[in-house]
Amino acid sequence: MKKILLILGLGLVLNTINAQEEKKGLDISGSVDTYFKYDFAGESNIPTSFADNHNSISIGMLDIALSQTIGKASFVGEISFGPRSFKSIPTFDTNHDGFGDGQNVNIQNLFISYALSEKVSLTGGYMGTFVGYEVISPAGNFNYSTSYLFSAGPFQNAGFKIDWSISERFGLMAGVFDDWNVYEDVNGISDLGIQLFASPVDGWDAYLNFLTGSESGMIIDLTTGFQITDGFYLGLNAADYTYDESDLGGYTGFALYPQVAFSEKLSLGYRGEYFILKEDKINDMASENVFSNTFTLNYYAGPLTFSTELRMDSASEDWFVNSDEDPHGSASQFLVAAIYAF
Repeated sequence: MKKILLILGLGLVLNTINAQEEKKGLDISGSVDTYFKYDFAGESNIPTSFADNHNSISIGMLDIALSQTIGKASFVGEISFGPRSFKSIPTFDTNHDGFGDGQNVNIQNLFISYALSEKVSLTGGYMGTFVGYEVISPAGNFNYSTSYLFSAGPFQNAGFKIDWSISERFGLMAGVFDDWNVYEDVNGISDLGIQLFASPVDGWDAYLNFLTGSESGMIIDLTTGFQITDGFYLGLNAADYTYDESDLGGYTGFALYPQVAFSEKLSLGYRGEYFILKEDKINDMASENVFSNTFTLNYYAGPLTFSTELRMDSASEDWFVNSDEDPHGSASQFLVAAIYAF
């Protein structure tokens, strides 16, 4: 009996050890950010996502991501709290009144993947979009403010996709998705997405993205970046979008991202963007455009980034206001931000 109890006890200990071993490898990452912005017109003026509080010490978001890989299976779960995260959806409204004025929790990512082989994997769930250059978390961007292309394009895509790493230089993704930024589509799965990846030479990555659906319209997007030298990087984002009815218009534009690293701690970057709203024939709205210039100086202190930014936008029409609150064709703002990535 003692031997049986001893064997059972050893088995229980071994099972506990094995279970603990299997649970190892849970990665926790994320970011925290805060900022101060001053618009020279005296009020918030530039209509892109995030960083829209004027003359105030403001918060961005707390972003927390959990991920784990055991064998061929993996998952990513990412949630965020704060004004920056509420600009994308879905949010959980604790008041249950449908107006989103309760304590909101934003889902950034929630998906599961399975590797069929070293080259092919399947993923299903709610994912940060594969379209575009910039992302929601400021830790993933060089500039703190965001581009018009980012604000106009999708934030997230819910769906099912297959990734095929053809070689170290080429890859392909194809999937079916819900409409933009919803984890539950009342119209059912409606979109088809494709991404082609190429790395022609070391340091140069390019992604050609295509997303189309009967409700969401069609977007073609090019995102590329080239580490030309150790101290000089050049990025580019170009996109064209048309609504499901072409007469409703859409947008087109491009943004250039040159960045110079003076040292491991100090970098200067510029974002030059030209964004065009297409003619909307149904609502009788003419085409309009805006040219945006953003200069960002980043200082890196370990996990902490101090960002200083000057932005000047000029539009073909009166998109902004001046200090007298009259319609105006240009706007300028200055901001400082601190981003901690973990």
